[in-house]
Amino acid sequence: MTRAILSLGGNLGDRYAHLRAAVDRLGAHVVLVSGVYETPPWGDAAQPPYLNAVVLVDDAGATARDWLDRAQACESAEGRVRDPQRRFGPRTLDVDVIAVWEPDGTPVLADDPELTLPHPRAHLRAFVLRPWIDIHPHGELPGHGWLTDLLNAPGLADDIAAMTPRPDLSLESMR
Repeated sequence: MTRAILSLGGNLGDRYAHLRAAVDRLGAHVVLVSGVYETPPWGDAAQPPYLNAVVLVDDAGATARDWLDRAQACESAEGRVRDPQRRFGPRTLDVDVIAVWEPDGTPVLADDPELTLPHPRAHLRAFVLRPWIDIHPHGELPGHGWLTDLLNAPGLADDIAAMTPRPDLSLESMR
């Protein structure tokens, strides 16, 4: 089975409902879901705060491209509109494919304009790494190292401090 880590986030509309809908849409493929965190916007401060979470998904027949297609289908279903002028602009739902592993545990590496694996900026994003630790405390981002080491990098301390856990918002999978 291929496994993937997907990062979920959104800051427009009913943020929690958009995250919940993505987990529901991924359905039986969801193995684990992190806690939900409220985070300041990344890259464009003039927008509302985000809700972020991470899911571990698996599917025996899925390719890395399949995970990207599923991520984009989740975004479309929640009304995601991409604004080329605001790469880090507000959105109803953003689902990023962070990492994918082959059935034998080998990480999938890709350098495609549509899908780079592992995600090229995941190691810089506390809003990805911190929720990921919820579901995989000893996890490793392929090519970058252990999640705990990455979170201890000097540039992430302020980002971690600005994150607020939201235990009142559960995204438990239906699996």
